[in-house]
Amino acid sequence: MDLNDIIVHLPYREPFLFVDELVHVDEEGIIGTYTFDENLDFYKGHFYGNPITPGVILTEVMAQIGLACFGIYLLGIDLNNGTAMGLTSSEIQFLKPVYPKEKVTVISDKIYFRFGKLKCAVRMKNEAGQEVCKGTLSGMMTKGI
Repeated sequence: MDLNDIIVHLPYREPFLFVDELVHVDEEGIIGTYTFDENLDFYKGHFYGNPITPGVILTEVMAQIGLACFGIYLLGIDLNNGTAMGLTSSEIQFLKPVYPKEKVTVISDKIYFRFGKLKCAVRMKNEAGQEVCKGTLSGMMTKGI
């Protein structure tokens, strides 16, 4: 499966698609990037006059790259054909703020994948190579939602 094909199969579109590029994927993990456009709507109020990226959005970026894209690769499926992935658990530590116009890299390493459940150790780095957040995410693949 081509890396660009994985992104096409995501069930997300602008303004809620948080994957620009996948740079590596294999059976053990995935690496992808996203650059935060300064015009994203949530920056208008979080925080007014000093915008930073909300933690829930950072978690979503890690989930889209580290779970959804990785799950599509592992199963070779199209999430637009009646198969869905839902986030089942997350435990994330936020270490540094992420500002508008920053490019981040998400690295996701498989902890396990069995019975349709994928659990990964995820970390996000800024362009300086500093960890901005890290933790674990789990998701479940299911048909017919």
